[in-house]
Formats: sequence, structure tokens, C-alpha cells
Amino acid sequence: MHSTQQSAFQRCASLGSCALLRQKHSSAGRAAALAPQRSSFVRAAPQLSAGTSASRHYAGRRTLFEILAAKGGFGEMLAKRQGSMKTNGNMRSRLVKGKLTPPMLVPSEIGLPPYALTKAPMPFSDFPEIQDAEGIVKMRAAGILAKEVLAYAGTLVKPGITTNDIDVAVHDMIIKNGAYPSPLNYGGFPKSVCTSLNECICHGIPDTTVLEDGDIINIDVTVFLNGHHGDTSRTFLVGNVSEEAKRLVQITKEALDRSIAVCGPGVPFKSIGKAIHDHADKHKMGVVRSFVGHGVGKVFHAGPAVLHYRNSEKGKMEVGQTFTIEPMLSLGSTRERYWSDNWTAVTEDGSWTAQFEHTLLITPTGVDILTAYE
Repeated sequence: MHSTQQSAFQRCASLGSCALLRQKHSSAGRAAALAPQRSSFVRAAPQLSAGTSASRHYAGRRTLFEILAAKGGFGEMLAKRQGSMKTNGNMRSRLVKGKLTPPMLVPSEIGLPPYALTKAPMPFSDFPEIQDAEGIVKMRAAGILAKEVLAYAGTLVKPGITTNDIDVAVHDMIIKNGAYPSPLNYGGFPKSVCTSLNECICHGIPDTTVLEDGDIINIDVTVFLNGHHGDTSRTFLVGNVSEEAKRLVQITKEALDRSIAVCGPGVPFKSIGKAIHDHADKHKMGVVRSFVGHGVGKVFHAGPAVLHYRNSEKGKMEVGQTFTIEPMLSLGSTRERYWSDNWTAVTEDGSWTAQFEHTLLITPTGVDILTAYE
């Protein structure tokens, strides 16, 4: 992973578009660097140390129980504590990679984003997405389509379906509506949607993995319509889910709702992280730090990096600005590890996670949720 002591440009690593890695400086000189942050569609370096908080569930900090469990002998106990015990008492095995099928085809008449044909990594735009009147109309249209596709994908969630089945259905609906599925070929991502099960934090690649009774799955949909991206995700319950997993999903949704409630013109972006972090602390859940929200519009991932935890970052919301908030909460460790595909990010200890996301527009009087599905 890239050292936080390297220059900003050297610290950009590419999995799709890269968020600029920023470094904090104290008045006494170079201070400890802020952990690298990436948009939610980009791999980040792992957390190296824990943040100060009342919660014990932060990156770099594990309970004695978790340490012992990781060494063996307590796997079932840890899994049960962290929500991976099914309601029927059976254990859900850790996720393994399924078989990948070829990407879906895109008709020639569909408008393409710049990376669609090249699969090239896109540089993270450091400039915020501020929309004019025409841009707002297009962002609203992209948001509506994204939320409708996500709602449809949710109706497919049931035991026995594969994540690839979801990808095929999502791709078809997006194409039929004259849009492009933004994840496809973004930095080489091979599918049209992200499907992240159980301990998968984000960027799960659809394959032949079968959904089982008691699973939870995040479906992350982004569409490129009329030159603008609409981005949203939601965690769905698969069949009969444990009370602990239900609680994880509910608290994560509440964290997103609370963060949206503080948004408006002139509001510091750091207010978002505080709202999410406070709610996670209250319910003794961990906030994943390695993935962040981001500006979105003509560019898939733009500034600012929207942190989901307490921070002292500068920057305030502007009228016409569009961005995402997409918190990921965990029942245990918030550290991630990556599969060999360099996309799939899972918790290091198998703890289950949930995520919710909306695309937002700052208005003169507050905030509009462009992907509101309820």
C-alpha cells in the first residue's frame, strides 16, 4: 500500500478513479498523516492505527475476544457474536469467489462515459460538481433512474438467486432506459453493478455466488444518463435474517438519514462524519474509514471526499453541489482486506457490514435527495 508520507500524486493508486490522498500538517511541522481516503468505488490503503473514540470497533483496534478468535478455536463464537449465525442456527461460511461470466454488451446507440471503451483508470477530479440549471435537470433524471433500478433489483433478492442474476437484470433495465451502467469497465471493473454480501464491505463483483436464507446484500447502482451519473445503494435482507443483522442494517440506514438531515448551504462537510460517527458509537458499531462519499455529476468520482467519521476537514456545501454520502458500518472490525481481483473488500475478521447511499443536491433552502426510494 502507498505510504502517507509520499507526495499526493505518488499516493494515487489506481482501481478505477483515484481519490486524492491528502496529508495533514500540524503547526509544528509534518504531523501524522491522515489515513488515505478513497471514493467508495476505489481501493484504499488499510488503516494503520485506531482513531480516538468511545467505541471499541475502530480500524486497528480489536477486542481480546476478537484477537483470540482470529487465532482459532473461537470461530463459531465470534461469528455468532458478529451476526453471521443464521436464524436456523446454521453457520454461513465465509464468502468465496464464484465463477465470473463475461460482461454484458452495450448497444452502440448508448452514450458512453470516457472509460467505457478503454477500461482506463480515471483520475479523481479534485473539483466539486456544481450544477447549473440544465445540470440539475439531468442529475434529477439520473437519480430517478438509479433509484428505480435499485428498487427493481431489490425485488429480485431471495434465497437461490445468484449475484450474477442481479447484474444481468440491472444491466438490461439500465440499457432499456437509454443509460450506461457506470461501474462497467470503470478501471476494468467487469460488471454493471456491485453486489456485496455479508462481510463484503463494498465492490463485490457479481458472479455465480448463490444468496442464502439469512444473508444481507448491498446492491450499488450507478447510471450514466445524458452525461451525468446517478449513484445509490441499499442493503437488503435475504429471507429470514438474524435480529443482529437486521439491527446492523437499520442502524446503518439511520446513520445515513441523520447525516443527510444536517446538510444544507454553508454547512461544513465534517458535520456529515460527526452525525454518522455519533450514531454508530451510540449503538456500538464501527465506521469503515477506508471508503468515502464523493462529488458526482459529469464525473463519476469528484471532490470533495466525504468522510463518514469525525474529522476536522475544511470545506462547506454550496448551492448546486451534488455529492454522495454512503456510510458503511460493521459489527466488528472495520479493517479491510482484498481478494485477488483487487476489488472485493471484506472485513478482516469476517464481521458483517451494511451500507446505504444517496446522491444529494444542495439547494438554497436545504438538500434534495435525488435518489430517494422511500
